[in-house]
Amino acid sequence: MPSDETPTLRQAVASDAASVRALTRAAYAKWVPLIGREPKPMGADYDAAVARHRIDLATLGGELAALIETIPVIDHLLVENVAVAPAFQGRGLGRFLMAHAERLAAEQGHAEIRLYTNKMFAENVELYRRLGYRIDREEQSALGVTVYMSKALTLKGTAGVSPAS
Repeated sequence: MPSDETPTLRQAVASDAASVRALTRAAYAKWVPLIGREPKPMGADYDAAVARHRIDLATLGGELAALIETIPVIDHLLVENVAVAPAFQGRGLGRFLMAHAERLAAEQGHAEIRLYTNKMFAENVELYRRLGYRIDREEQSALGVTVYMSKALTLKGTAGVSPAS
């Protein structure tokens, strides 16, 4: 990502819930024809999510471009949602936000970061694999096949790393 396109990050607050919902719905809309329904993040309660989870907002040029939602669990950090506004897709924001989540996990003392996605979202699965995530398992449900992925983290040397580095 060119340095003139380095996003600014800030944590979402209660008043951001509607913007989080709108960005997520726009980002996931492309998957509806592929899977024949709205993906889970499109229907999530973002008022509750902003209150209970960490949602980091990435802005470019003063415009909300992307977000990442993380949930600390006892032995890992879970990436619940990564969403990039359609106008900003293809600029490396997903990779930027995943690197940010990995730094957060390490700063919180987690040795592992996990995520899950729909198997039909093949480009997402491939992106995560390129970023060093491994497929742990796949589970079939009424909603399709969920791919569970994880990445082991190196904890040393991560303190003091800023989200925008």
